[in-house]
Amino acid sequence: MGRTSDARERILTAAKTLMLSRGYSALGVAEICKAAGVPKGSFYYFFASKEELALAVIDEHWTAQRAEWTRALDRDVPPLQGLRRLYDSTADELRAGQRSCGTVTGCLLGNLALEMSTGTATVRERLREIFDEQVALVAETVAEARGRGEVTVADAHGAARALVAQLEGQVLFAKLYDDVGRFDVLWANSLALLGARAPSPST
Repeated sequence: MGRTSDARERILTAAKTLMLSRGYSALGVAEICKAAGVPKGSFYYFFASKEELALAVIDEHWTAQRAEWTRALDRDVPPLQGLRRLYDSTADELRAGQRSCGTVTGCLLGNLALEMSTGTATVRERLREIFDEQVALVAETVAEARGRGEVTVADAHGAARALVAQLEGQVLFAKLYDDVGRFDVLWANSLALLGARAPSPST
């Protein structure tokens, strides 16, 4: 049982790494198995198709990322400080990826959303669900900030959608220009979007 579980994890890890660097469409099962160090038969023991593997990679990635988002936005700090903490952790993740890969690889979910926008319906739907979850998490933070009188924006959910879109957009620019510094404008832009009454305590 341990060996089979280890083989599945190796396939998932290899697929995630390759999807970040190469995208989904260009990958073949044989290449994934070679990178994972497992025979091709092992792939089909765990996954019926490359699409099923992609969904598993997405779910595993979001499980870890959701835990980080929840930690960052935890109410142990004021809401705007939590939002800033989320941005900082995202920038830290981009820098770690750059150190590991030699280039900014961006966001796995954002990369796949762009690539799969006209592709497999099941993958697109799962990505939509995840981005909706992200918006819901941020909306709670915005609503709390509004309740505290820290922001003036009227529609917490609409603002959260715009904030998540800005976040993904700046990650995309960081990848395009291979420069995490492109991320630096995000906080000021977000404060302006929210109609923040005062700078965050972390600034």
